[in-house]
Amino acid sequence: MVAKVRIAKVKDLPILLEFEQGVIAAERSMDPTLKKEKISYYDIGELIKASSSEVYVAEINEEIVASGYVKMVEAKPYLDHKYQGYLGFMFVPKEHRGKGLNKMILDALINWCKKRNVTEIRLDVYNDNPPAIRAYEKAGFKPHLINMRLSIDD
Repeated sequence: MVAKVRIAKVKDLPILLEFEQGVIAAERSMDPTLKKEKISYYDIGELIKASSSEVYVAEINEEIVASGYVKMVEAKPYLDHKYQGYLGFMFVPKEHRGKGLNKMILDALINWCKKRNVTEIRLDVYNDNPPAIRAYEKAGFKPHLINMRLSIDD
């Protein structure tokens, strides 16, 4: 197995849209606020086309087996950096997990930021997703801010 990482192309959209549904399916059990019907998190086509973002995929034997994106966003005016990289759409199908593919995607996303002198990188991860938290911590990320919610509708 030799995996390689490359920039996604518009022609990759069908599999990337399937991956997006995989992300959503995995997160439904962690987020009771998600709508029950089919939803979409991302405009993957726009992320591929925009100059302020990049989508990366990992391939094994020309099969796409992992994904992730980075988007350069303007930081809040009170922060000590002007821009930050925001990561998302990190997905590896179950049959390909444990092969270091997420790390390969993370490395590509981080390098994209470095080439643009973006020194602050952030992402969101569900508190109920310890495997993802461990993977991000292993890559050097640290918990920073806890987002809390209260439903008073119940």
